Amino acid sequence: MKTCKSICFLYMLFFAFANYAQETPEVVIETQQLSNNVYMLTGQGGNIGVCVGDKAIFMIDDQYARLTPKILDAIKTLSDKPIQFLINTHWHGDHTGGNENLAKQGVKIIAQDNVYKRLSESTPETPKEALPIITFNDKLHIHINGEDVLVFHVDNAHTDGDALLYFPESNVLHTGDTFFNELYPYIDLDSGGSVNGYIEAVKKALILIDDDTKIIPGHGKLGNKKQYQFFLSMLEDLKTNVLAEIELGKTEDEVANNSNITKTYDDLGYSWAFINSEKIRRTFYKSLKQ
Repeated sequence: MKTCKSICFLYMLFFAFANYAQETPEVVIETQQLSNNVYMLTGQGGNIGVCVGDKAIFMIDDQYARLTPKILDAIKTLSDKPIQFLINTHWHGDHTGGNENLAKQGVKIIAQDNVYKRLSESTPETPKEALPIITFNDKLHIHINGEDVLVFHVDNAHTDGDALLYFPESNVLHTGDTFFNELYPYIDLDSGGSVNGYIEAVKKALILIDDDTKIIPGHGKLGNKKQYQFFLSMLEDLKTNVLAEIELGKTEDEVANNSNITKTYDDLGYSWAFINSEKIRRTFYKSLKQ
């Protein structure tokens, strides 16, 4: 039943983004240089990380399949070298949609074990070319383009297969969807995500970085440690508020309808098209009530 709910929910997500795309101007892939060889690409879907070097390119996430030509054109302005590796930070289609296109060009796909499991068991069936060919459990080191990239799994955060990547030489962190900068996060409970796991994931990442670290969030503009710390304080604040309501015996609908729980962040504009304040209150209730 949970698998069915998860699939239906993801379809709703994808259709929401598709409808949004039809109502907005043509997608433009924008490039932002973060260090000598690490870049952030934005377009539609999860933010992309790109690490270029003398011999190859390493890529993090790939948005939607229809955007692959534009993404490749943007990368070609950075380097004419081939893309050697792609890592998926988790299994959602706005981060893995281009997998098949890139794999057909010889790109090797890497992901956490649970990403492979969820993609391989999804309905409709994921093309075999779109599946990772290298998976890992807890952590992974990638030595490429003068970078010793630390890749680490965080348990039951946004999903059960989240990976974060830290480039110590460039001092750049890619959080995947464990950070929605200045937005309410999507915590996919049906894919193993949880409020407590999400909070622990952010704490784990904050240990690695300093005030000069540039952070590529899963969604939103380029971030820094101060913003990530504020994001953590928001999560902890909402957790405290919702737990207080649960202890008073409030129902899910009562919590979902109580705008005072999220007022501080509603006033800051954290609601967005897919995760509004009512939905984030409902998500916190469901996760913390378990």
